[in-house]
Amino acid sequence: MFRGASSITLDSKNRITIPTRYREELFADCQGKMICTVDIQHPCLLLYPLPEWEEIELKLCNLSSMNEQERLLQQVLLGNATDCDMDKNGRLLLNGPLRNHAGLEKSIMLVGQLKKFEIWSESAWQTQMQQGISKIQSGEIELTERLLDLSL
Repeated sequence: MFRGASSITLDSKNRITIPTRYREELFADCQGKMICTVDIQHPCLLLYPLPEWEEIELKLCNLSSMNEQERLLQQVLLGNATDCDMDKNGRLLLNGPLRNHAGLEKSIMLVGQLKKFEIWSESAWQTQMQQGISKIQSGEIELTERLLDLSL
C-alpha cells in the first residue's frame, strides 16, 4: 500500500525518480513495470504497478464500446495509458501528453493512494489540499454514513 506525499523533480529528460522507500516493493511486485494514465476527475496522472493496472483493464474490457459513455471512458483511460518501466535508479519517463494533462513542470508531488500513485504539479497539489481541507472544515462535504463510520 502506498501512502504519503513526496516532493520530487522532473529532470531535463522528463523523468521522475520514485522515492527509495517504494522501489524495492515495486521491483519485487512488478519488476518496475508500471502504467501511467490521466486522471479523469483531476489535473493529475495515475501511476499503477502493472498488476494493479491489469485489474483496471479487465474492468474496462467489460464496458460496452457501443455505449457512448463507456466507450469514452475506455478511450480516455486506455488511449492515454503508457508503459513506464522503472530503471535501476528508480526513474520513469513521462511522455508529453501526460505531462501536459497534469501541467507538470519541475516541481512535482508523488502521492501514494493505496494501490496507485497520483502525480501532481506541486502548485496544483497544494491548491487541491487547501480546497479539500476548507470543504471539510466548512461542512461542504456531506458526511455520509460510510464516512461517519470511519473513525480516525
